[in-house]
Amino acid sequence: MKLDAFDYDLPRERIAHRPAEPRESARMLVLPADGAMRHERIADLPGEIGDDDLLILNDTRVIPARAFGHKASGGKVEFLLERLLHNDRALCHIRSSRSPRVGTRLVMEGGAILEVVDRQGALFEVALCEESDHESLLVWLEAHGHMPLPTYIERPDDDRDRQDYQTVFARREGAVAAPTAGLHLTEALLETLAARGVRIAYVTLHVGAGTFQPVRSETIEAHEMHSEWTEVPEETVEAIAAARRRGGRVVAIGTTAVRAIETAARAHPDRAARGEVGPYQGDTRLFLYPGQPVHVVDAMLTNFHLPRSTLLMLVSAFAGRERVMAAYREAVERGYRFYSFGDAMFIEAAASNRGR
Repeated sequence: MKLDAFDYDLPRERIAHRPAEPRESARMLVLPADGAMRHERIADLPGEIGDDDLLILNDTRVIPARAFGHKASGGKVEFLLERLLHNDRALCHIRSSRSPRVGTRLVMEGGAILEVVDRQGALFEVALCEESDHESLLVWLEAHGHMPLPTYIERPDDDRDRQDYQTVFARREGAVAAPTAGLHLTEALLETLAARGVRIAYVTLHVGAGTFQPVRSETIEAHEMHSEWTEVPEETVEAIAAARRRGGRVVAIGTTAVRAIETAARAHPDRAARGEVGPYQGDTRLFLYPGQPVHVVDAMLTNFHLPRSTLLMLVSAFAGRERVMAAYREAVERGYRFYSFGDAMFIEAAASNRGR
């Protein structure tokens, strides 16, 4: 399948630089499995969720993962965390006029001193030096790091982003980009759903900077997906099985929740045939695009994604490329706001894409 099949034109003014206020006022394009698309608001989401449905939330927490400093020899550097390895070691991206060599020391804002100890492809492994002012990389970043806003948000991060770029249910540090569909869910909306008896279960997928990595191959099948750490715990496995028994749907909040659940399904193919999963913990490189089946997730809430991106391909695998691209054209024409702080879609999986 050609990359151009996932392209569309988006005026720059459609890119949202702040979330809607209040959050429930964000627009929501509803794309049912059968029938015409509808235009609603996030406040209407409870009306799309059945009492027997199960919501799957990604509880990852965004680390203030961007920091600035200079090489010990003088050149400026920008640090972007990719993955914590230990308290004092991490894989990261480093932007500088010249790529630092192994042994280079980086003097960072807030008194952290890092040493480049290895290189793994485009990533650098760094260690926190003993003479640093902080006991761990996470403590340093929480105090002095910047929220890692995507580059298409053309403004510096500020104090508001510590809240705006974090879900209200975030609890496990590890992400360097937000699971953005979850940004729409407020405490009040979740309480409304809970009062009706709607069940909620959690997965963890620590979103990496690779989520914004462009697809450079002409055919999408040749693209090499980035790796992200994920966990689907036993209690979520049991919640999915219970939802199946009572006839409810599995509703994922965001593409990251879809990837976590569908990764766990592929690790247990016997259960996937029944629309269930088994527990899973480890890395995932799952790349969902049209032709790849969806085994477990029945519906999803997701934001509008970049043209030619793996996230748009995942949504197209879920609902069908032609339906999704038509919905995107409709959203552009109707003035929807796009990307991380933008509006959302509520999508039911196309029957033809089911893997069970």
